[in-house]
Amino acid sequence: MPDPTRRMPTRTLVSALATLSLLAGATAFSAAAEPTAAAAAAWDTDRAAAAYAANPAGVTASGSENPGTAPGLAFDGDGATRWASNFADDAWIRLDLGSTIRVDRVVLDWEAAYGKRYVLEASKNGTDWTPFYTETAGTGGTVTAHTHPQEVTGRYIRLRGLERGTPWGYSLWNVKVYGGEPAPASTTRTNLALNHPAYADYYQHAGNSPAYVTDGGRPANLKDDATRWSSDWNKDRWIAVDLGATSTIDTVDLYWEAAYAVDYQLQVSDDNRTWRTVYQPSAAEVAARRADIKSPGDAVGRHDSVRLPQPVTGRYVRMLGKERRSFYNPAPATAQFGYSLYEFEVWGTGGSAFAAYPALPGEQPGSYRTTFFDDFTAASLDRSKWRVVRTGSEMGSVNGEAQAYVDSPQNIRTENGNLVLEAKHCKGCTQAGGGTYDFTSGRIDTNTKFDFTYGRVSARMKLPVGDGFWPAFWLLGSNVDDPTVSWPASGETDIMENIGYADWTSSALHGPGYSADGNIGARQTYPNGGRADQWHTYAVEWTPTGMRFYVDDRLVQETTRNKLESTRGQWVFGHQQYVILNLALGGAYPAGWNQVTTPYWGLPQSSVDRIAGGGVRAEVDWVRVEQKG
Repeated sequence: MPDPTRRMPTRTLVSALATLSLLAGATAFSAAAEPTAAAAAAWDTDRAAAAYAANPAGVTASGSENPGTAPGLAFDGDGATRWASNFADDAWIRLDLGSTIRVDRVVLDWEAAYGKRYVLEASKNGTDWTPFYTETAGTGGTVTAHTHPQEVTGRYIRLRGLERGTPWGYSLWNVKVYGGEPAPASTTRTNLALNHPAYADYYQHAGNSPAYVTDGGRPANLKDDATRWSSDWNKDRWIAVDLGATSTIDTVDLYWEAAYAVDYQLQVSDDNRTWRTVYQPSAAEVAARRADIKSPGDAVGRHDSVRLPQPVTGRYVRMLGKERRSFYNPAPATAQFGYSLYEFEVWGTGGSAFAAYPALPGEQPGSYRTTFFDDFTAASLDRSKWRVVRTGSEMGSVNGEAQAYVDSPQNIRTENGNLVLEAKHCKGCTQAGGGTYDFTSGRIDTNTKFDFTYGRVSARMKLPVGDGFWPAFWLLGSNVDDPTVSWPASGETDIMENIGYADWTSSALHGPGYSADGNIGARQTYPNGGRADQWHTYAVEWTPTGMRFYVDDRLVQETTRNKLESTRGQWVFGHQQYVILNLALGGAYPAGWNQVTTPYWGLPQSSVDRIAGGGVRAEVDWVRVEQKG
């Protein structure tokens, strides 16, 4: 996702605004303008339990196992009672919330009889249903389905079973629903942002999405881990609210967690593209905020109440971060997190309850056609298609790996119609990027040669087997080298990784909230005695709605955008990526499995001897990218 601050012009701040006070806890108007206690109490209320208490007949289901497991018991707020369905895959349970709300999340607490496949749906009239969460491989437990960035507005919520995970019916201790009524158009002064759509360029994970800055609540101490937006660890981050219609705005209230902005701009827009800056703290205020350094355990948040000297108009309001708070963590260094905001209130008149999140992209039309292909039959690597990556030039040392990547035919060459990436050993022979390396290897990619969005990407490969040999075939976001993005916000798609085991490889996705050891991945074992050192085809089909990974045309992992964003974090695969092929040696991933620490991390002496003896190489028969259009 490109940084919109690079393409959205702003106007210079008027000098009068620079004098506004942002002292912690300051307010620009009386307490009467604050949300009422009743409204504040409702922001984190289980709306399902409240609706059932008000109208028990509002819960219906396809059936129950017996009278002691009636449908209402899933909504009574009692973790010791449950609904158990009739024994049918298509069993369902439905709730009337009593009013139309924007749903933030639904929490399912499964008993042992869980759903393997099921759908959560919303409806405004109880007849027309829109799915917002689809589970294809459920394992029970507690499932929290966050809705951002989908538009999920309705009066009725339904769980519809597709396939049971056990021979019994579906059994739920609790179904909890959180959300609230969007603020309507108003001719009197009100918080126009309440339960309205909110957006950000990046966020840490699904539980800290932008949606929570308009849910109407925050902890009184501005310290507890209540619902909030948290950006990733970068100062150039923004969060915006859609008021639904052009509004007249006089005040913005920002309720920060301890990780607040030292410097920021408030901006308004009519079209969500061109922004006008209407406030920025003065240099003296920034200096005072910058000096407030406390350890994370001692730090608390702050309330910035920005009363504009004269009202401004706009439909969208944005906080654009410029500098993050520092923390003493411990002496002598300081640490910085992302921005963390409990609530974003916009006070004025206008607005509309019909503000809505835009529809998410669907599948692409058309048939696949080849847009990139190399079968490595040329006498040498075709450098019009491939960039050779070198340690110390195109990249630094990563993951604790032992090799330096170099541009040498000993490590990268074509041979017998195949690409060969070969590892070499020579003690202390290679200087690269300020370090000394005992190993060299090869890495190539298509960056600047062929970057693309969506497609079917495949390669036929034969891999070396031995502890710590780490060949990979993968995609990386083309914006990874942009310091305002970087990894993992760039996104990474691992089509195939192998760490030296003969019988399995892995696939994975990395992004904000699901990176490194917390990636969304799967292992595949070759059927019928197959091995990694035989020829196999590895592939991913990357679409706007998900990723499907294959080995020899056998599906081994499927991750939908819907499930990823509902349960893990932000989908960062809607922009260009490029293809990478490499052979790494040792490092974090192999070491996590083989537990080897000497003579190299993740690379035992037996593997070192293999490399020194020659012949440790990954071979690639061909690489193909197919795209629709």
